[in-house]
Amino acid sequence: MNMPDMPVNVPVDDPNEDTEWNDILRKHGVIPEKPPSPTPLIEEALEEARRLAHENRLEGKTVDELDELEDEEDEAFLERYRKQRLAELSTISTASIFNQVYPLQKPDYQRDVTEASRNNFVLVHLTSSLCTNIESRLLTELWRELARVFGDLKFCEIRADMCIEGYPEKNTPTILVYKDGDIKRQIVTLKELRGQNTILEDLEDLLISVGAVKQTDPRIHREKRASDGITASNRMQQGEKAGRSMDEGDDDDWD
Repeated sequence: MNMPDMPVNVPVDDPNEDTEWNDILRKHGVIPEKPPSPTPLIEEALEEARRLAHENRLEGKTVDELDELEDEEDEAFLERYRKQRLAELSTISTASIFNQVYPLQKPDYQRDVTEASRNNFVLVHLTSSLCTNIESRLLTELWRELARVFGDLKFCEIRADMCIEGYPEKNTPTILVYKDGDIKRQIVTLKELRGQNTILEDLEDLLISVGAVKQTDPRIHREKRASDGITASNRMQQGEKAGRSMDEGDDDDWD
């Protein structure tokens, strides 16, 4: 009498172990092939990161900082990089044609902002009409400092209700970033940044995020960023999260 086929339980070690028995089972398809070790990929990624870090080790250093590296770096390479940095600074100096905050009038807005943004980034601060608005007063001071440092960008101010009839006071201060005739970024109040604790570095991060300045721009406050260990995008994301948290339960800002 034929006996019915009965399943046979094949003993299996840990399928991830490299054993002779597991090799036999893999060969016959009893257990799946072991996935390739991620170690080579990790080592390759680390090596690429080290290579890029070495290539960019001088990125963003000032001319004085480059001079201090004369004993550590190849002289010819350092000299080429120094000339490159001086050329960048010269380009920035040549492009710095504004260096102040420009008061706006509504009839001139199209010319002084929209049309002007076809050549340069234009940033507009819609200010509060109330002297008690701390955020607006703070942004006015930071606007002046930014305009002084980033002279290739045009910083402007106009009272919000004189620019847009019926503009809600609770939406001030508002930042409008223009380029190529369009609004590229709009920030309603400083909640999206750090509210009344907003600092110059937060606005520099805004400039970086919209492409108005590069991360490696020598005018950026690198010392603060190095101590924080926070990138521009991370800082902006943290500010946005904080702003959303503060907005929970609020009515529509445009009411």
